[in-house]
Amino acid sequence: MKENLYEKVKKYMNANGMAEPGDCIVAGVSGGADSVCMLHLLARLQKEIPFRLAVVHVNHGLRAEAGEDAVFVEKLCGQWGIPFYLREVDMAGYAAAHRLSQEEAGRVLRYQAFQEVLEEIKTGDRGRIAVAHNADDRAETMLFHMFRGSGPKGLSSIRPVRESVVRPLLCADRQQIEAYLAAEGLVWREDSTNGEDAYARNKIRHHILPYAKREICGGAVSHMGELADLLAETENYLARETEKFYEIYAREDMERQTGLGRAAETAGGCGNAYGEIKIELRGFRSEDVVMQKRILLRALERMTPHRKDITARHIAGLMELTKKEGSKALSLPYGIRAVKEYDVLFLRRTARDEGAQAAKKESVSGQQSEEGANSMASSGSLPEICIAESALTPGAAVEFDAPGAGGFTFILWETAFLPAASFFYRKEQNIPENRYTKWFDYDKITTSLLLRTRRQGDYLTIDDALHTQSVKQYMINEKIPKAKRDDMYLLADGAHILWVPGHRVSRQYRVEKNTRRILEVRLRGGSYGGTDRSIAGGGRD
Repeated sequence: MKENLYEKVKKYMNANGMAEPGDCIVAGVSGGADSVCMLHLLARLQKEIPFRLAVVHVNHGLRAEAGEDAVFVEKLCGQWGIPFYLREVDMAGYAAAHRLSQEEAGRVLRYQAFQEVLEEIKTGDRGRIAVAHNADDRAETMLFHMFRGSGPKGLSSIRPVRESVVRPLLCADRQQIEAYLAAEGLVWREDSTNGEDAYARNKIRHHILPYAKREICGGAVSHMGELADLLAETENYLARETEKFYEIYAREDMERQTGLGRAAETAGGCGNAYGEIKIELRGFRSEDVVMQKRILLRALERMTPHRKDITARHIAGLMELTKKEGSKALSLPYGIRAVKEYDVLFLRRTARDEGAQAAKKESVSGQQSEEGANSMASSGSLPEICIAESALTPGAAVEFDAPGAGGFTFILWETAFLPAASFFYRKEQNIPENRYTKWFDYDKITTSLLLRTRRQGDYLTIDDALHTQSVKQYMINEKIPKAKRDDMYLLADGAHILWVPGHRVSRQYRVEKNTRRILEVRLRGGSYGGTDRSIAGGGRD
């Protein structure tokens, strides 16, 4: 078995160009079975192909035994004569700061560490990062993406080679790897979290995939790998065709700076707000619907930091927008606004928000409004103020002067580090009512927050069932004088209004038991009034 696996991996690496003479390969080694197997195979292959090999171990600082894992890998490298590099990272802190899951934060930090070491030690242009994903990992990822509604790109799952990252074990399943380790007398470290079902991937690994192998097809993992390869080939072809059609129909002005961008600069919040893509719809509509969707997705990819928050629902909304008569608009993630004017679709980036992930973004994104093309601008004359995450340091007050409103104070609290005397967040208490101080679940916010006047299409979530009401109708119902409506600051997340100061807050952003970060907002001075019939800041009932 051991020789068979070695030859299999060597053939796979050669076929995919993973190792050539003179390469520098940095191997990510956790100490687990897969990474120990990969390292042993690479060390053997190094005798046939003269490449440099080094190991990076990343300590996430979450498990008590993490230090022991690092010692184990360092000792193993010493025995095999392989340079060892240790990197220690604050995964929990990074996850909180960038609004990521710990799983995603760990992945980002690992690859950052691998790349840093590679850049440090490589002498030529060609360097590789080797990671130990296997065929079972690929199948699990494929199922995970399928359950989450991914398209062909997501279903193609883990690729053998992606830029500088190579995966030598992608041709081997977990059973083959464990048999190789046993035959070679190799030991490894077990991550205690691998046996838990806390993560969706672990549930697939422990329950769904074993059932498929046992009850449906013993070769399920191999067949899924073949399908992933086929989908990857198909996706590569479609990607090339998409670029051709995108060049025909799309025109980019990525340096276009909006009025919002200029206001944001003066406010010191969001930085530059930029970017516009124009799609000519007359010829576009004649293309196959598959290509239309891909062109739209490509345009959004060009305007976003990553595509993970762009869903099929958003593409469907854009497709509907292209078919409507007249001038229509659509709000999308990352502060993107789609505006249709006759036979042209404009995609405009109106706010920077590179880390936004909202657990309930679907209630915000994709909400279509019947406003005209001039709806990009606020209706009032007050300057817009952007409150970017980068401006918020946990526990520190950030103040903004607001003409006519006195000013606003923002404080970002992390619930794990709240002061013991803190009155506004206790599991056994509701958040108290206060007309001029509100509290919101910060992780439900999808874009960089704006203090601005009202726009067409603005709305509030008015109850726990997440029913919405237009801000226009709310102001009418509350008998707010028409002359004042365009000169009132609103706290906005895209078209979703968190707070009409002195009046109502949105129930969408209420603080709940699992809230990790709370945004406290105080209104200082000014002439705002109102009855404020809502409970404070979305507190728990």
